[in-house]
Amino acid sequence: MSEFHTTEDLLENNSIRSLVLKLGIPAMLGQFFNILYSIVDRIFVGQIPQNGEIALASIGICAPMLVAVTAFAYMVGIGGASYMSISLGEKNRKRAEEIIGNSFLLLIGISLVVTVVLLGARKPVLYMLGCSDAMYPYAKTYFTIYICGTIASLCGVGLNQFLLAQGFAREGMIAVIISAVMNAILDPILIYGFDLGVAGAAAATVISQCSMAVFVLLKLCSRKVPIRLVYHKLRFNIAKKIISIGSMSFLITLLDNLIIILLNVALQKYGGPVLGDQLIVCATVVQSLMTIVFCPAQGITSGCGTIFSYHYGAGHYKKICQAFIGVFVLCGIYIGALQIGIQMMPKVFAGLFLQDDQLIQMAAGSIRMYTLALIGVAVQYALVDELTAMGKIRFALPLSLFRKILYIVCIFVLPLFFDVRCLFYAGSISDGIGASFSLILFFFFIRPKLKKELQEKQ
Repeated sequence: MSEFHTTEDLLENNSIRSLVLKLGIPAMLGQFFNILYSIVDRIFVGQIPQNGEIALASIGICAPMLVAVTAFAYMVGIGGASYMSISLGEKNRKRAEEIIGNSFLLLIGISLVVTVVLLGARKPVLYMLGCSDAMYPYAKTYFTIYICGTIASLCGVGLNQFLLAQGFAREGMIAVIISAVMNAILDPILIYGFDLGVAGAAAATVISQCSMAVFVLLKLCSRKVPIRLVYHKLRFNIAKKIISIGSMSFLITLLDNLIIILLNVALQKYGGPVLGDQLIVCATVVQSLMTIVFCPAQGITSGCGTIFSYHYGAGHYKKICQAFIGVFVLCGIYIGALQIGIQMMPKVFAGLFLQDDQLIQMAAGSIRMYTLALIGVAVQYALVDELTAMGKIRFALPLSLFRKILYIVCIFVLPLFFDVRCLFYAGSISDGIGASFSLILFFFFIRPKLKKELQEKQ
């Protein structure tokens, strides 16, 4: 950033290809380290003697609701950062400054409400998520401690989007790395050294999230950032626009978590008391592996989102098309390489989380079934997230909803005709068909409308 004094300089004076690499790769690496939160927690918890598997399944039960909480951070962060970049593209710097201040107030307010509500309703919430009586003591402990750190989690993740949007991809990556490394260090100390078990895993995560929040706040308040975080009175029209743009990310996350909940409930229902718990352990391993796919891919799209937002505000259609190609290629290379590795070595991934040979074998088969069409995720992220960055929710929503509705249909239909283990094919079916649908709709319907709109804007 030393050669660029403003965000406008960065986005105007670089080629699209170099911008995708400059912003996308550090954000991807940052998100790769971000997944260490859940991955490291689950690896250490899964290796706890005697009760490792049931404790791991308990964290898997908590995961959908905890990710849903984080969705508020992305709603405000992505919505606010996209709106800020659009404003800069329109040369409205004053509004851009108000947006970041309003986003901070929204994150604080949402954090307080979410913390109070979820702590008061934790037992019914956990059982609604598919928790069994054996899992509940572990799930309750992990959930309670994690929710107490909501304000740090939402502020760290949400405000980090404003660093990325201003071209500070390296600083955004460093914020996540500091937090992830701290979590990796604290996990064995608290879980084994202090014999805290799942409580230690949750405490390590909360402390690490606090470190990220402090780092991001200090950076955004410094004079090195073009659009600084300063107090601005909450304005309804700005808050409404932030939530409007960010609602797509929020809705997608909620639907993703609904899918995980439905999958766990179906596995428990059709698998029975013993096999059901074993399959939920497998599903937890699969979802842990999917974070390795999804989070870095989301890092690419969120890091590059400011390219789309800014050039949409400036009316540059050709640059937006170039950016779509660049983001898809970068996501495709990453996810394609992962798909090959996962299909060739599923036992290696399963063995990271599990000790029992039978469960490792079962989880490896589940992983293979789930990831046959993984490359389709690259299409979804490149199209849905970048349309969202431009505020085109009416275009992005159908692309995402189709894939998720298809997944839910598979959850209800597959066990009626096939063995319960075949439920894991739902991921591959929805990824493959969903990507095909998205490409057809984009090229024949969305792109022509976008081109016409931007041509009229100039």
